Amino acid sequence: MLPSLYVAASMPSYVETQIIDEDVEPIDFGTSANLIGISFMTYNAPRAYEIADQFREMGKTVIFGGYHPTFMQQEAIQHADSICIGEAENNVPKMIEDFMAGRLKPFYKSELVDLKELPTLNRNLLHNNAYVTINALQATRGCYHRCEFCSVAPFNRYKIRTRPIEHVLDELKGLGRNVIFMDDNLTLDREYAKELFSKMIPLKKRWFSQCEIGIAEDDELLQLATSSGCRGLFIGFESLSQQSLSTWKKHCNRKKDYLKLVQKLHKAGIGIFAAFVFGSDADGPDVFASTLDFLLEANIEVLQSTRLTPFPGTPLFDKMTENGRIFDKDWSHYDFFHVVHQPLNMNPETLHSGTAWLQQQFYSYKNITRRTGRALTYLSPNTIMKVLLPLNLGYRFKLSAYEAFKLGDSFHHDVN
Repeated sequence: MLPSLYVAASMPSYVETQIIDEDVEPIDFGTSANLIGISFMTYNAPRAYEIADQFREMGKTVIFGGYHPTFMQQEAIQHADSICIGEAENNVPKMIEDFMAGRLKPFYKSELVDLKELPTLNRNLLHNNAYVTINALQATRGCYHRCEFCSVAPFNRYKIRTRPIEHVLDELKGLGRNVIFMDDNLTLDREYAKELFSKMIPLKKRWFSQCEIGIAEDDELLQLATSSGCRGLFIGFESLSQQSLSTWKKHCNRKKDYLKLVQKLHKAGIGIFAAFVFGSDADGPDVFASTLDFLLEANIEVLQSTRLTPFPGTPLFDKMTENGRIFDKDWSHYDFFHVVHQPLNMNPETLHSGTAWLQQQFYSYKNITRRTGRALTYLSPNTIMKVLLPLNLGYRFKLSAYEAFKLGDSFHHDVN
């Protein structure tokens, strides 16, 4: 959502822009638009190529942008006239100028965007009722960690950038009470985060974002986050195994007492949307039960559990390609619901069904009811009714649609 708004805001004033989200509305292939821009992730690539090919057959010029085209430029250019490599804000004006002059080049790559110069967004381009909220913004971009499975850091060239706090506050004042910071890691620059949270307190917002578990180790940072209205955080725990964290170079999570830190966040009135990844070289079939035990003991409110996926552009992709461990390059399977690599200590079927079993157990009605009751002791009724329950029931519905619960029935702990 936000990337599309920033692309639109970067257009020269004479360009009329329309945003189409195929998850929300169908694509109008009869459009009179002169230029078609398509942004997509790896799992969307086959559909994006299909859309682009159809528009090009009609004589339209097509530009690609986003993670997959940035990392798979030579593949993507077979279906497009030009590729925006990396961020769009600096590239878009040059691309439009060259298109208008009839000299559009196949590739455009610019320096990282200076967040002081971000354009003002026009949220009227979105269908308000189609999203949980359009009250989303960014205070920072990027990450300097070198986690092997992550494509965010290489896309941002392993750098963290911050917006002027005054700009963030001005944008916040124009949004509703409940907001989402769509940052890759909002508290990575802790001093910046402390100043931002301190100045947010008078705004009386309720906000949600993504950061690392280390926020709970800094008492001042945690207190300021709570005072400024933090009510929930998406946190990448990734694994309970120190070996897995070391192998993935997820050093910011090593030697952390997850249970103690979760308790601190809960005591501060903050719910946790936890991310775990399964299929590392240290994982065996027992990883699913041990992780479920932790999730239930810690009363993690929401879970994103995924099969390890070696995305193009990541060190993991390069390493697994070199070792011949990727057996599936159908990009539509790079959606976390398929296994595309050969694990070391279990077969692909066990990884697939074990992840589904964990999802089945975590999102059972019994466990949803149990954690909701426990959460009543530290989360506000508003957070429970508007965030915790909708996310839990939404995940249960989505996973049921993917037949994850049925697949989970086939998991056996002794399978190797």
